[in-house]
Amino acid sequence: MPRGKTAGKAPCKPARQLLFPEALRQQKHPAPADSPLPSHDTMSDNTQGASMDRIMQEISAVGRKLEAAVESQVVLQTNRDQELLYLRSKLTDLEDRSRRNNVRFLGFPEGIEGTDILSYLRDTLPELADITFDPPLEFQRAHRLGLKRQNGQDRPRPIIACFLWHGQVRQLLQLSRRQGQLRLGPLEIRLSADFSKETAD
Repeated sequence: MPRGKTAGKAPCKPARQLLFPEALRQQKHPAPADSPLPSHDTMSDNTQGASMDRIMQEISAVGRKLEAAVESQVVLQTNRDQELLYLRSKLTDLEDRSRRNNVRFLGFPEGIEGTDILSYLRDTLPELADITFDPPLEFQRAHRLGLKRQNGQDRPRPIIACFLWHGQVRQLLQLSRRQGQLRLGPLEIRLSADFSKETAD
């Protein structure tokens, strides 16, 4: 029988394989090399980068909210301005309507009307305009505009008369537009409608 062999027995494995079977398997199928662990500096940089991203996102969100709030306030203020302009326009229109029967007379010397300005206008205006009014002139009120002049040489204050009939106002104003000014003896009298300050400006 040859040396080193035993009849009926399986051949023996080398001692190296018996002692290190796992090591041999790992040599045949080596495990993949693990990825290198990130350094402390790399982890710190990543954390700081993520924190900065969150901060920037929060700042952007706050900015959008502020922008929306500002736009809302601008729209609200614009609406208020438009409403204020509308109300002023309506107020001016109402004021002009309330004055539509008023006429301003400029050029009558101070005191010429005496103590009864309505009677003076009723007697003087037909002669001034060279018109016979039908119906006769009627007034709701009349007065000098402003404080009485202390010096008689100063420019006389205008007279404002509120007529009862708008047709008579229209007659006088049309006549004044055609002639520019009306004469009463040596006096030169100018007439104008009594508009509100906003309309007159």
